Amino acid sequence: MTSSSSTATAPTTTEARAVARTQTLIKGQNGIGTVRKTTLPGGLRIVTETLPSVRSATFGIWAHVGSRDETPALNGATHYLEHLLFKGTSKRSALDISSALDAVGGEMNAFTAKEYTCYYARVLDSDLPLAIDVVCDMLTGSLILEEDVNVERGAILEEIAMTEDDPGDCVHDLFAHTMFGDNPLGRPVLGTVDTVNALTADRIRRFYKKHYDPTHLVVAAAGNIDHNKVVRQVRAAFEKAGALTNPDATPLAPRDGRRALRTAGRVELLGRKTEQAHIVLGMPGLARTDDRRWALGVLNTALGGGMSSRLFQEVREKRGLAYSVYSYTSGFADCGLFGVYAGCRPSQVHDVLKICRDELDQVAEHGLSDDEIDRAIGQLRGSTVLGLEDTGALMNRIGKSELCWGEQMSVDDMLGRIASVTPDDVRSVARDILGKRPSLSVIGPLKDKQASRLHDAVA
Repeated sequence: MTSSSSTATAPTTTEARAVARTQTLIKGQNGIGTVRKTTLPGGLRIVTETLPSVRSATFGIWAHVGSRDETPALNGATHYLEHLLFKGTSKRSALDISSALDAVGGEMNAFTAKEYTCYYARVLDSDLPLAIDVVCDMLTGSLILEEDVNVERGAILEEIAMTEDDPGDCVHDLFAHTMFGDNPLGRPVLGTVDTVNALTADRIRRFYKKHYDPTHLVVAAAGNIDHNKVVRQVRAAFEKAGALTNPDATPLAPRDGRRALRTAGRVELLGRKTEQAHIVLGMPGLARTDDRRWALGVLNTALGGGMSSRLFQEVREKRGLAYSVYSYTSGFADCGLFGVYAGCRPSQVHDVLKICRDELDQVAEHGLSDDEIDRAIGQLRGSTVLGLEDTGALMNRIGKSELCWGEQMSVDDMLGRIASVTPDDVRSVARDILGKRPSLSVIGPLKDKQASRLHDAVA
């Protein structure tokens, strides 16, 4: 993490204006990979990464709000609002928004997570001003009309139904509930049929005004771009919308966490008439700011991150008990999850669970071999670089880093942190994480006798 020069950006009109502060956070070679940040009066942060060798640019705005910021009655409001910001502003209708990007071959979308929301557009570099204007207009000028709320409610209910029809997806929501219970982190990002039906336009408007203040937002752009031009265009768009009214406002700091409820030894079964049973066996992991996350990443890769991983070899290659089996980690501001997923025939559930639990216990007690660790480090380093080979991935990295960490790390620094993980680091985090009593979530057509045995897997 590097922080170098800091300069004041000159006023862009003849009128006196409050000064923006600009920093070079990562200095690239010959301008390639340079990450700069400007904080505007009003608290809006703008970060960019320059990649002159491409002909595209991705522009995004990250909002410091996710489903964990919702009360039980507002569950699903963040995701509902994500949909509504595409429905129209005082300048553009919903058709105007979509057709503007379609007309230049651009892509536009958004996603909602438990701790943030992101809206983005990917375009040719020459069309970046259009993308900036459209996305900024959506974020600052959404109308949130009652008729749009009512129409979009149907689309969101269909999205919930689609998720419910995919047990391989739904089981992860069930696992979050198993681990966190009736806590914001344990509730589904989409909300439920009941909560979505209960949300009104007035409640969503209040949620919008509270959480989409410029101090809650991070603008990120990556590709063949000029930082100063991006800053000028974003500033003009926000000022025209009257969104930068308080020059003394300061950006919202990254979450420092509210301790979430964490449980162990819980089992939840959701009976469904599916061809497969879908299982997640897991335990508390690490917060995303925990320095041990690099070692956990190596551990996760070796356990279930690829075709050579222990779980893939033991469950699929040697025994053919599942087609899909993997492990994963999720890090939040104050806690995290480690999980193992498998989809298998209902008759094989207990065999799969026993193998997974035996492997977790084995690694917790004895650790991984040096060869497994070396292979996982190499795999993780390679996938990290390959995953950052397009402007969308670069925009995601710098935007999320600013919002969630308040700092930037170069790719070389990331690779260095991964390479510096030692076998002792991995064995230590394995003992700490895998040595805990797990919890279990299952979706499938299990019979009573099978269901009664599920507790054996977490005993």
